[in-house]
Amino acid sequence: MTSSSTIPKRAFGKLGPELPRLGFGLMNASGTYNLPGTDAERLALLDHAYSKGQVFWDTADKYGDSEEILGKWFAANPEKRKDIFLATKFGIQALPDGRFTMNSTPEYCRECIGKSLKRLGLPYVDLYYIHRLDKVTPVERTVQSLVALKNEGKIKYLGISECSAESLRRAHAVHPITALQIEYSLFCRDIESPKIRLLQTARELGVAVVCYSPLGNGFLTGRFRTIEDVSGPGDSRKVLPWFSKENLNNNLVVLDKIAEMAKTKGATSAQLSLAWLLAQGDDIFPIPGTSKPHRLDENLASASVSVSPKENETLRKIASEVTGERFQTKTGYAFTDTPKWE
Repeated sequence: MTSSSTIPKRAFGKLGPELPRLGFGLMNASGTYNLPGTDAERLALLDHAYSKGQVFWDTADKYGDSEEILGKWFAANPEKRKDIFLATKFGIQALPDGRFTMNSTPEYCRECIGKSLKRLGLPYVDLYYIHRLDKVTPVERTVQSLVALKNEGKIKYLGISECSAESLRRAHAVHPITALQIEYSLFCRDIESPKIRLLQTARELGVAVVCYSPLGNGFLTGRFRTIEDVSGPGDSRKVLPWFSKENLNNNLVVLDKIAEMAKTKGATSAQLSLAWLLAQGDDIFPIPGTSKPHRLDENLASASVSVSPKENETLRKIASEVTGERFQTKTGYAFTDTPKWE
């Protein structure tokens, strides 16, 4: 493995290991924004990530055949398993009619980890997230099931995604939570809100913040200018409010301002957007995803782009002009609470 010295490392929460600040999100590698590549292409992508030292990998049981592809890679590279910090998730349950529901019950948790480990061909994963809370199961019960899995050696660290500050605090009271996964980008800064208090709570508890969609579902790359650009086979981005007719023209102006600022720094819009996130604190870990090796290289190069305090404020001001709510708000499962534990 090539040295990952070019990717800065930081402690992953109070109890976690040192990890590269930039992780590798594997959702799109199994076809969310486009049709998935061949097995050979995707295995080569994992080889490339490994060779670049990008060894913090993030997947979920919901991400198509991502766990199966990872299983093939680990089977072909058993000696490299020790180098990979692997996260997966449970909690979004597919229904027979193709729709999804949320299920964070202890029973479903145990069922899912068994299936994930079988697909991965592994005895354990490093980090196991509650992907979504179901609003029915008290979070304490779900965390208890994760603790049992940890005691059995099936997981090492506990994580939670898209929860409220109160849910995070309640979960942490049962067992320390290592990582909070949440949408966080220039266009989506809700976790900073003093009303939501999620970033504040994570920092108080010493929980690492893992940023999904750090490039705004690709919108912050500046490569997608029309709704037709995201209307290809398998692309789910056409439902994003940022791309809607009433918001798109305004948001393109915002994107162009970011691109102009990036150009003055010899960077791409994607690199500046990721560099901005890295500048928000050493506890922030973006996990940009891609299906293309050259885009992975572009993302990694953001670690060498500096963002000064003045530039930070300028970017915040520019991004504040974006219109359109985050997609998760439309699902009804953003910053989720659960019933009290009796």
